[in-house]
Amino acid sequence: MAILSARQKMGAAALIMGFSVLLSRFMGLARDKVISWQFGAAGESDIYFTAFVVPDFINYLLAGGYVSITLIPLLSALFEEDEEDAWRFFGAVFTWATLAILVLAALGWLFAVPLARFVAPGFTVEQQARLAHFLRIVLPAQVFFLPGACLSALLYIRRQFAVPALMPLIYNGFILLGGMLLPAFGLARGMEGFCWGVLAGAFVGAFLLPYIAARNGGLKICPALTHARLGRLAWLALPLVVGQSVVVLDEQFVRIFGSLGGEGAVSLLNYARRIMMVPVGVVAQAAGVASFPFLASLAAKEAWSEFDGTLGTALRSSMIVVVPMTAWLLLVSPDVLGFIFEGGHFSAEQTMQAAPLLRLMLPAVPFWALQQVTGRAFYARQDTVTPAVVGTLATLAALPAYIWLLPALGVASAMGVACVASSSIVLYAAALMFVAGRRWGRAAFDGVGKTALRSIALSLPGMALGWGAARLAGGLEAVLPPLARQFALLTASGLAFVVGWGLAARLFAPDYLRMAAGPVLRRLRKK
Repeated sequence: MAILSARQKMGAAALIMGFSVLLSRFMGLARDKVISWQFGAAGESDIYFTAFVVPDFINYLLAGGYVSITLIPLLSALFEEDEEDAWRFFGAVFTWATLAILVLAALGWLFAVPLARFVAPGFTVEQQARLAHFLRIVLPAQVFFLPGACLSALLYIRRQFAVPALMPLIYNGFILLGGMLLPAFGLARGMEGFCWGVLAGAFVGAFLLPYIAARNGGLKICPALTHARLGRLAWLALPLVVGQSVVVLDEQFVRIFGSLGGEGAVSLLNYARRIMMVPVGVVAQAAGVASFPFLASLAAKEAWSEFDGTLGTALRSSMIVVVPMTAWLLLVSPDVLGFIFEGGHFSAEQTMQAAPLLRLMLPAVPFWALQQVTGRAFYARQDTVTPAVVGTLATLAALPAYIWLLPALGVASAMGVACVASSSIVLYAAALMFVAGRRWGRAAFDGVGKTALRSIALSLPGMALGWGAARLAGGLEAVLPPLARQFALLTASGLAFVVGWGLAARLFAPDYLRMAAGPVLRRLRKK
């Protein structure tokens, strides 16, 4: 019964994080809608999207995206042993994180001009100068992300998911407000407003909010430069720093190599990737984040049978949800892109250019889910070396493909970037699961492939009904404006898809229906 309760709590946590990511993605899409309307897929928008290559890399260099992963197991154990020592350890980590990010952000700010030339070799001299200006606005935001990640780790340890769920919403909200309000008041030109919004959102959403929540829970920061556990933390974090996997570099490769594809390629790839990352965030990342505290707790107890059961549940549940979402997006790719981005300076022609890129990226979405959850299983066992090594090998395998495909494809280089990006994620996820199966046994992975295949089969009736509904809604083109027609088409095809999938699941896989709807129904019953 305790195991069932833990799995139900994990499902509730996944629902909270998934809903947060869904709202955050919608806010991100709203932001990109404003960008596409005002700037289209060229010039200023290319520069803005590329401005995040250096800041993101600095964050990855300090394992900023993995602070919770490396800190949670060690800090959890210390809080069980000696609370005062745990606070001393946290203070030392917080001190080093703050100092390191301050130094790197300052260096990046000073060398913004040569960095702009390095990360955007396909840009003109004027574009590179503008890029350097954007870099100097968004780089200081990193100063708030890393210390904020340390504070978020405390909240995850306490199983407090609400504040971490709000953080990306506030961050995206400030970006959107900055982009719309600052130019309107004459305080910024072009896309500078979005850059200032990034800085403000990082301070409020990534740092101030978790700081207030942690302080209300008894936060104690004891600045220090030494602690006995720092060496262990560094050992866990080092593979993540050295072995930048294809997952964290995927977006950077899209931007760097996309800059060689001509004007608009970076923006088109970015818009397509934004849509692709919605199911990745809502299902894959939420499942990984929600499952990690439970997996870490079971690993600490060496309850390996329960660990395998929890891991298997997370993997299969992800496939049950993410495969149908991916199938529907494949069906309506042009209309999703058109509904969200088309208008203003973003033309229908650009929508049709982005649609094939999205369809090349979408098949990798289920593999994102497999990688996210399996990677967290390694981290829960305090093994950061294996995912880093496997990810580095996948990255090295992807680099020649990027370099060779782009010149070979010429004007179709954006297609090459999308294809290689998807293939590298598939390779990484498959290799990581293979290694995990060889090392721990196949118990956790049994049935995952079968679940994915059954999910594909169950999605076929939904795709058929969705296609028919889309064709009927498409007939409204003569009487409705494009935006209204696209909304009607997406609504009709989405509802038809859900009905088709639901009926098929009800007849042939009722356990899938229960697993997909269970967390939502439990939350509704509580209300």
